[in-house]
Amino acid sequence: TSQVEQVMATQCLLLERPKTMRITINGNLADGVSSKDIILYIISKLGTAGGTGYFVEYAGSAITALSMEARMTICNMSIEMGARGGMIAPDEITYDYVKGREFSPKGDSFDKAICHWNTLYSDEDAQFDKEYAFEAEEIPPMITYGTNPGMGIGISDKIPKSNSESFKKSLKYMGLEMDMSLLGKRIDHVFIGSCTNSRIEDLRIVADYVKGKQKAEHVKAMIVPGSKQVEKQAEEEGIHEVLKEAGFELREPGCSACLGMNEDKIPQGEYCISTSNRNFEGRQGPGARTMLVSPLTAAIIAIEGKIVDTRNFVNEVATA
Repeated sequence: TSQVEQVMATQCLLLERPKTMRITINGNLADGVSSKDIILYIISKLGTAGGTGYFVEYAGSAITALSMEARMTICNMSIEMGARGGMIAPDEITYDYVKGREFSPKGDSFDKAICHWNTLYSDEDAQFDKEYAFEAEEIPPMITYGTNPGMGIGISDKIPKSNSESFKKSLKYMGLEMDMSLLGKRIDHVFIGSCTNSRIEDLRIVADYVKGKQKAEHVKAMIVPGSKQVEKQAEEEGIHEVLKEAGFELREPGCSACLGMNEDKIPQGEYCISTSNRNFEGRQGPGARTMLVSPLTAAIIAIEGKIVDTRNFVNEVATA
């Protein structure tokens, strides 16, 4: 709000040049592990203030292997570790994604644009203010257990111990305990949407898994496309029919249950598996308990009705 005041008073915004950070992820992701798991893993390691004052570049073989929409998920959540923003150097995957879109350059202009975009990378000897490196093979399917995105664990891990009063307060709000496994916990709500995971690729992943299956009877499962364009494409591909047949409720494109908008709220004290980016107290409704996951993890839990080790189910995607 103070920045809004600056703009209204001066038409300018005072910004300090951010420091630079590079996070490198090399190797191959395990089956069932996605870009959402990558960023939740990073935030669990660095914390919600680990990127404060920085602009983050993501690099490494695991990053360059991602689709454009998967990369967007990572960059989208950079702010959840305090960073000003996140970016990934453009490459052929980027250009193929942009080509032919309504506002992309056309003809010779597109070729000229690529020549310029090809210069937008960090030199091999570039110096960053801070660097981190992780191995893709070490990243499991992730889930949050607390009230900020940094409180994340591998889905089969136990909640860590801490003497921090804020940590204890967070667990009390969530109705959880230290050294507790989340496996087997009943889930009543699943929300697949938000600016983090509501693109057509996310909906395809969910549809591929739930095709021919039925959500657990007690689960209310909501799917919210990120835009009318995504909604239209999902209809054209028959995705909406697959989701409806599996018992999912398709809501109007928008923010929806990500922040408890309109009637899309989670009842007090109940758990929601969510593909959104924030799990703050009351974020999805007064007293709502939010657990952040990837779209595939959300789809699996919607079918099972409880938290499970999703690695035991990922092979079903190929046969669905």
